Amino acid sequence: MLGGETCFIGTAYLIKAIPFYFGHFKLGHNVYNDFSVINPNLTPFMDNPMLLKSTTRHIRIFAAEIDRDGELVPSNQVLTLDVDPDNEFNWNEDALQKIYRKFDELVEASSGADLTDYNLRRVGSDLEHYLRSLLQKGDISYNLQSRVNNYSMGLPQVAVDEKK
Repeated sequence: MLGGETCFIGTAYLIKAIPFYFGHFKLGHNVYNDFSVINPNLTPFMDNPMLLKSTTRHIRIFAAEIDRDGELVPSNQVLTLDVDPDNEFNWNEDALQKIYRKFDELVEASSGADLTDYNLRRVGSDLEHYLRSLLQKGDISYNLQSRVNNYSMGLPQVAVDEKK
């Protein structure tokens, strides 16, 4: 899924895979259209990787790579980020890049920690809170055309004209 192809998981379309290196590994990037590849010379963290994941309402993180068929393949060196899988928000490129930068920052802050469900859920939860802050600041807005209109991050705010 590198080099210009679009990847879909369900209805999701904002996906970024970056290499992560918990424990004795270090974060690094070789980005191709929001996807990254890993250094093949790295020693695996686990002998038999299983799919670790963190799923919140709007953020899904998988310890997996996406193969050519669009399937998740467990990996111990790549995190795949799925943002807003239900298309509940209106996104612009700037807001999406803020999410990616925050994700990179959270993964970097986890450097030295083991890759566990708990640590992955912490990253996902922190990213979900950051997404809420983007909504509250007006960087993103609810997509009223979404199949889901449950306003899980709070009711939409209506600007009031104070001149009246």
